[in-house]
Amino acid sequence: MNAIVSIIVPCYNQAQYLDEALQSVLDQTYQNWECIIVNDGSSDNTEEVAQKWVQKDVRFQYFFKKNGGVSSTRNLGICYAIGEFILPLDADDRIGRTYINSAVRVFRRNSTLKLVYSKAEYFGDKTGLWYLPSFSIQNLARFNMIFCSAIYRKKDWELVGGYDVNMIYGIEDWEFWIAILKDGGNVFRLDTVEFYYRVKKVSRQKQLDGKMTKMMNEYMCIKHVDFFVKQLGSFLELNEVIEANKKCSENLKSEKFVIDVFCTTFFGFSVFGLYKIKKQ
Repeated sequence: MNAIVSIIVPCYNQAQYLDEALQSVLDQTYQNWECIIVNDGSSDNTEEVAQKWVQKDVRFQYFFKKNGGVSSTRNLGICYAIGEFILPLDADDRIGRTYINSAVRVFRRNSTLKLVYSKAEYFGDKTGLWYLPSFSIQNLARFNMIFCSAIYRKKDWELVGGYDVNMIYGIEDWEFWIAILKDGGNVFRLDTVEFYYRVKKVSRQKQLDGKMTKMMNEYMCIKHVDFFVKQLGSFLELNEVIEANKKCSENLKSEKFVIDVFCTTFFGFSVFGLYKIKKQ
């Protein structure tokens, strides 16, 4: 139970909420933690608020980086982390007092676990329980039922290369769960509420338009095509990102097709089309 748990708090213009998030860290019944606050190029007084906590308790650390999005910000914090376990915590959310203690106990009892999370509640502009469907690997191929503040081992973050910095428009946590779970490993949900998700009138998620969300879904589908084909037979069921057609399953099993879809979608050209032109 003496494992160090590294709590990673990315903050971009969320200084007004940061105190609440960090207080929930300080209130943990589990004491062997470090908290790494990473300022993602904020224009507000994030640094001032963070430095106050650094002076209050030596377990808090503060770093600044140029704005690059939540994936790169979490990755930077985790690079500095010395903990066996990682707990990402957005600067406007909170965790329950017994979250870390309960999660570490579960990890110690079951070496096959890769993720531990809990029940959740809304607070802010909306209150009440956040009803999340139960986890299954097949359901994970259809939707994300695990909030971003699940606890996992740093070594699993290292194995998949961290959070994908290309996921700049959201759902980066969903993609990361797929990356670390698609080749095996178990997930456990605590039966207590240990995570509190702030609902605001304006949030990063609400600001994402349909085009951006579709782009991220398509990128994720292509990156993890093996996972979606294995779990669903194809990745076409995923949020109706790509319209179903009869030839889909055959095409997705073709490595050339997947590479070509990726390049056409994100770079505007067909690799194999260029190859044919060059040969001619």
